[in-house]
Amino acid sequence: MWFILGLTAITATCINLVMYAIGKDYKLAMAMGLSFTALTVVADYSMVSNWVEAEDWSALLDVVPIMAGALWVLTILSILLNITPILLELKNKN
Repeated sequence: MWFILGLTAITATCINLVMYAIGKDYKLAMAMGLSFTALTVVADYSMVSNWVEAEDWSALLDVVPIMAGALWVLTILSILLNITPILLELKNKN
């Protein structure tokens, strides 16, 4: 599930940037990109929770250290990419 949500977040972010580039209203795509990013993180957390309940310590030891860093980087990247049009509009107004 987290994979599908992540791909949807990436797609919405790309749509956000393309809509800004062609001069259309991009705010709905921006909200969708950020929302699907949040849903991806929650789905990933849910998966880890299931591993804890099943006491699958090997899965936790193998995946969580790398996944934690990746989630931080990808979430920050998603936020920056999705707010880029707003920052560019603010820069162009000044």
